[in-house]
Amino acid sequence: MAGSVRSGMGSVRVNGVELGIESFGREDDPLVLLIGGTTMLSWPDALCERLAPRARRVVRYDLRDCGASTTLDPENPGYDLRDLAADAAALAGTLGAGNAHLGGVGVGGMVAQVAALEYPEVFSALTLVGTRAVAPGPVDGDLPDHDGAVMGAVFSQPLPDWKDRDAVAAFAAGGAELMGNDPQEARETAGRIWDRTPSSDAAVHQANQLGMVFSRIDCSPRWRERLGELDVPTLVVHGRADPFFPVGNGEALAAEIPSARLLVLDDMGTALRPTAAEQIAAAMLAL
Repeated sequence: MAGSVRSGMGSVRVNGVELGIESFGREDDPLVLLIGGTTMLSWPDALCERLAPRARRVVRYDLRDCGASTTLDPENPGYDLRDLAADAAALAGTLGAGNAHLGGVGVGGMVAQVAALEYPEVFSALTLVGTRAVAPGPVDGDLPDHDGAVMGAVFSQPLPDWKDRDAVAAFAAGGAELMGNDPQEARETAGRIWDRTPSSDAAVHQANQLGMVFSRIDCSPRWRERLGELDVPTLVVHGRADPFFPVGNGEALAAEIPSARLLVLDDMGTALRPTAAEQIAAAMLAL
């Protein structure tokens, strides 16, 4: 199936930066724009390959300082959350779409929420996966925070040599079960992320693997209080086994966004699983 729908990788320049993209499907079909969280590979090939044959042009892309996108200094980003939202809107326009179905995983889900609020004329539907409505930092009292025991176990692991592909892949596999993910899938994805990192710098590899840049950007002002303004069909997908953003975060999003649908996957942790691609694709297309 992949050979029939994948149309290639490249980059698009918006707002003064190059964003790495990969396209699936026909250019004249309605656009589904998928924000990486933080790299595009957080959206499994299998999901993209199920959407494209159903009359959708799927474009997944890397956030700034990640993957094939412009990387300057992941440890000191010179932009904020709203700049990332502006990138999404500009990318949709550059791709020639009058409007787009916007998806985001984790960090990308936060970007997607803000983009839909700030650019309602650009986005016609939302899919929010494994995310929440508040940015890094102290969580609202009514939302479940990261599972402390799991996070302690994850961060107690010795860090790998970020320049060693095999060590990075093994590190990802070693922490996968703690995050509710499949170790082999985590190993393969980490290897692909490593291969796509356009730098030999250890800090850049670490940023790409762990998404650390996002914890350093300015995410103010808050947007949770504005979720009721969203007037687009919305799908909220969350893993019941997610210890990073426990499922209560997805439940709150679905409750606060008018007419949102919640899809909870019992065997999913922080990562979308290829085995759920058909179920998620069908739910997205039903919006």
